[in-house]
Amino acid sequence: MKKIVILGTLDTKGQQIAYLKEKIEARGQKAVIMDLSMGGEPPFKADITPSELLACSGSGSNVPAFLKKKGIAELKKVMAIGAGNKVMELLSKGEIDGIVALGGLSMAMLAAHVMQKLPFGIPKVIGTTAAMVAYVKDLFGASDITLMQLIVEVGSINDLSWHAIEQAAGAISGMVDIGRNYTSLKLPPNSVAITELNFTPKCARWVEELLEKKGYHVFSFHAQGTSDRVMDNFISNGFFDGVIDIVPAGLVEEYFGGTRAAGMQRLDAPIERGIPLVLTPCCLNLTGCGPTRKNFEKYISRPTFKLDELRSYVRFNPDELKIAAGLYAEKLNKAKGPIKFLFPMKGWSNIDKKGTILYNPEEDLIFLNELKALLKVKIDIEEIDCNLEDEEFAVKLVDSLDSMLKRAK
Repeated sequence: MKKIVILGTLDTKGQQIAYLKEKIEARGQKAVIMDLSMGGEPPFKADITPSELLACSGSGSNVPAFLKKKGIAELKKVMAIGAGNKVMELLSKGEIDGIVALGGLSMAMLAAHVMQKLPFGIPKVIGTTAAMVAYVKDLFGASDITLMQLIVEVGSINDLSWHAIEQAAGAISGMVDIGRNYTSLKLPPNSVAITELNFTPKCARWVEELLEKKGYHVFSFHAQGTSDRVMDNFISNGFFDGVIDIVPAGLVEEYFGGTRAAGMQRLDAPIERGIPLVLTPCCLNLTGCGPTRKNFEKYISRPTFKLDELRSYVRFNPDELKIAAGLYAEKLNKAKGPIKFLFPMKGWSNIDKKGTILYNPEEDLIFLNELKALLKVKIDIEEIDCNLEDEEFAVKLVDSLDSMLKRAK
């Protein structure tokens, strides 16, 4: 019997959580209720109580006393920690095959924190009335969470809310039924990860084709700030034999508040594992300045390449390029395996090639020279007289990784 954990607050949505459990178990699965009530009195006892979750966080077991002393914000924080620890305990015992949450924004945020601890492949569903764009990135993180928008308030008791709950039950039950066990998800030998962006279409396709011709299995990730983080998570979990990181810009984007921010942990996974890593400087010299960026006013006065109504791009200035070089030097100085950094000297993407408003190879040298000055370990750096989108650059990338992997074997 497959086991599905239900996250919810029985003190505010007891009937709804009970109905979700009933519909899941009607499909022949076992539903385990994990109650994250924040001090209210639940109508029935859950399989895993709030006091148990508080204890799992190391903060005692008296929820009302903790709430009175520390307040609701701190209680939410430790309950999230406790719930995360509990689901990992269930995972270690083989007692969780899927997880579903039901509620508003507070529950969605808490559930996302818990679900992001679980490995790729375990079905994860959040049914919430707060599936707004402003929160989506935080809810998904770098995890395979399914976000289900509930268009009616499930706190109410009526046919529409019952229907929404039935859909949530059907979603998680169906995913658990049809999905394979997450431990069976394996990649074939000679698997390579690459990153790409809409400014690298030719380079990415040539790299993929050339790698496949050499017998590699290629898995591509769109470096928009989430998929590249997912790639790093896979690498941390032992996936992939090598990486061609065409677009490692999520790190500098995180530092300067860009729209493709991928966290300050970007690049840590391949460097810490020591697998062969080939890098390019794609978009390390550019950043977005469209209306979706919070601090776009800082950049809007610079020469701008406008892609569409939402996306415009400018160059980082010399001071910012030096800061960026420092960020990447700090990462590379922790190298545990072979790393090669290839620099195309006639532009780092298809929007800063010769003849475009963003083309400035002299300023690009600021990043390159600063990086060289800050490196304390031996990193193979090669300068190539072409644009990143020229075929010869893709050939260099593939040949570099191929030779590194062969030496590693």
